[in-house]
Amino acid sequence: MTDTFSTGIHHVTLITRRVQANVDFYAGFLGLHLVKRTGGFEDSEQLHLFYGDRTGSPGSLVTFLVWEDGAQGRVGNGQVSEIAFAVPPSGIGEWLTRALARGVPVEGPSREFGEPVLRLRDPDGIIVKLVGADVSPANHENGDPAAITRLRAVTILTDTPEETAAFVSRFGYRREARAGAITRLRSDTDAVDIRDASGYVPGAPGTGTADHVAFRAETVEAVRKAESELAGLNSSPTTFHDRKYFISLYVREPGGTLFELATDGPGFAIDEAADRLGGILFIPESDQHRADALKVILPQFALPGEPRPPRRDLPFVHRFHTPDDPDGNTVVLLHGSGGNEADLMPLAHRIAPRATLLGVRGRSHEEGIARWFRRTTATTFDQADIRSEAKAFAAFVDGAIAGYGLDPARMVFLGLSNGANFAAAVMALHPGVIRRALLLRAMPVLAPLPDADLTEAKVLMIRGGNDPYDQLASPLEEWFRRNGADLDSHSIEGGHALTADDAVLGGKWFDTTMTDDAS
Repeated sequence: MTDTFSTGIHHVTLITRRVQANVDFYAGFLGLHLVKRTGGFEDSEQLHLFYGDRTGSPGSLVTFLVWEDGAQGRVGNGQVSEIAFAVPPSGIGEWLTRALARGVPVEGPSREFGEPVLRLRDPDGIIVKLVGADVSPANHENGDPAAITRLRAVTILTDTPEETAAFVSRFGYRREARAGAITRLRSDTDAVDIRDASGYVPGAPGTGTADHVAFRAETVEAVRKAESELAGLNSSPTTFHDRKYFISLYVREPGGTLFELATDGPGFAIDEAADRLGGILFIPESDQHRADALKVILPQFALPGEPRPPRRDLPFVHRFHTPDDPDGNTVVLLHGSGGNEADLMPLAHRIAPRATLLGVRGRSHEEGIARWFRRTTATTFDQADIRSEAKAFAAFVDGAIAGYGLDPARMVFLGLSNGANFAAAVMALHPGVIRRALLLRAMPVLAPLPDADLTEAKVLMIRGGNDPYDQLASPLEEWFRRNGADLDSHSIEGGHALTADDAVLGGKWFDTTMTDDAS
């Protein structure tokens, strides 16, 4: 099969939980170029970043799927466990100095297969090796004499080392050496190290792990030929994909590691100028109909040298979306059951296009989904949990105001279903924390609802006329009025789900409320 492939690694794809820290490490510290940013091809609500040399040459690329604040994975068998970049041998000392100065975890230098090696850990804990090797760069870089030149190797953990090595050898690799539990296979440009990890735990997907390693194929015809040959081998199922910047084929090797074959072309310059790669967020063609929403959902970041907001350690997972021309207003978002901190951002952006959005994630979980508090039945709830979480949320709001410099007089809290119910409970238990609330499909969850001074509160409730829980909204409306809140309530056609009317009514109320308050 080796005659159907260019030789070497095309790219390695990993998973990160914090996009800004990832950019700071790979672009800021390692000096790689961000050559493409796009919504994920499998899931457009997942940001995908590509780093490499200036032109994004195959053999220089490491890419990241961004699971912002996502669950951590487990490195184990059936995964790439380490990636390695080649640097000039004379630059190893310089990189050690840089790592120590920046506080980057580093070990070494040591020697592996006769080459000097530094072992770093990126912000997710992924092992990144810098290897002193005289290899031709994927695309020559000018300037930094110690700059990374290309990918040097990956290490694969497997409990079937012979079968894994035999499978890798089909892609242009040959056995070169063995050191302890590691067998090194070499191509003309790089290496794959097969580590015998028999008896070790299997890998589990998540942040801080690798998704796959891709090998180079010259043409689409070569990929199709490989697909046919792998089918003849009775390998794992293969899947063929058009990734716009390359055509690819996925297959799992016998030890479980996901491999990809990716064509060298057409490359990253097909939709951006070659000298300005990575400057624009692209959305896959299949999701262009919701491109505006996705551009709000996907996490923002700043490149090295660009201003970036601070990040505070607060008791709830949270994320900001800052528009191009913020007006000083902030909308705090409380998702419904099973949602996350970004779910309501498209709606909030339609309601208040110039407001900064602060999405927050509930901390209670049921059957793997995020909620704001535990429930005992569909309409009865854990009262102690509500009170505990409401107290923590009040502390979160105080911390966000102080830590991010938010103006309490220009904050609106937007909640849907479980999030709206929680916001109303916070207003009952901690009056003054939430003074302006836009509550969608809300119902009371405290039993009983306590009296509270809401004379400074302004509230919009939007009910769904066909919502099975709609009849439970009336007691909450009555409670707001009885406690002095300025309540505006609307019933719309529709059920529990969001409709276009929510954005229309919410936008009118927001404009009126914030204009009145400003005057």
